[in-house]
Order: sequence, then C-alpha cells, then structure tokens
Amino acid sequence: MDQVEVQIQADINPTEDEAKVKRAIENLFGNLEFEVKPQRRGRLLTAKTRGIDGLTKLYNLLRRERIRDAARAVLFGGMSEHAIFFYLNKQVAYSGHVSFSQPIGESPLGPIQVEIRCDSPRELVDWLASRTT
Repeated sequence: MDQVEVQIQADINPTEDEAKVKRAIENLFGNLEFEVKPQRRGRLLTAKTRGIDGLTKLYNLLRRERIRDAARAVLFGGMSEHAIFFYLNKQVAYSGHVSFSQPIGESPLGPIQVEIRCDSPRELVDWLASRTT
C-alpha cells in the first residue's frame, strides 16, 4: 500500500482526564506520540502516525466487533480524492470498542476525529474494512 498518514484529534474537556482520552485513542490505534495544545475551553489532543501499521489495531477491532460493512459505509461516506475523514465515539473507544460517531451532538464529550491521507483511499478502505458478503 502507498504512503499512509493518520492524524487523530480529540478535545480534552475541562472535566476529562487527559490520560483517559489518550488511552481511548491508544485502544484504537496503539501507542502514539501525543501533543496537547490549550484551547479556549479545555485542550486539544493530537496524534500522528505513518504507515499501515498505525491502522492495524483498528483493522483487528473492526473484525472482532463484526462491523466491517458498517465501517465501509462510513469510510466511503467520508472519502475524498486523497483522504478519508471519520469520527469515533470517545467513551466507547475508552472501553476498547469501536463506534462511529457524528461530528457533533452524538457524544456528550465530543468525538475522536480521524483523517487518513493516502494516494488511493478506496484501496485502503478495501483493506481496512473488506466486504463480508
């Protein structure tokens, strides 16, 4: 597969524990280097990873949870020419599961925002969430 760059962002609300937000992201993507920046309200946590290895944990979770078809629909819905955008539920991620989310309103603490940049997003979706039927 070609060059893959994954950027992950999540708000850390004033009521949230930074370590727990990091753990939620690591539960889906493995060990990452994090950067935390102050915002007007709370902080913004960002993490980046390169290569397909950064998606292996998510790949395995989609199979374990048996949600590849749902994942395909979400990933194709967030696909552009050289990127895929999607949101994941932060609380569900903390418990070690995958649940796709809307950008606002669905998760009271806000979602985890994921952007995957690559030359062939369709090929990446076919690998990450292959058809089950």
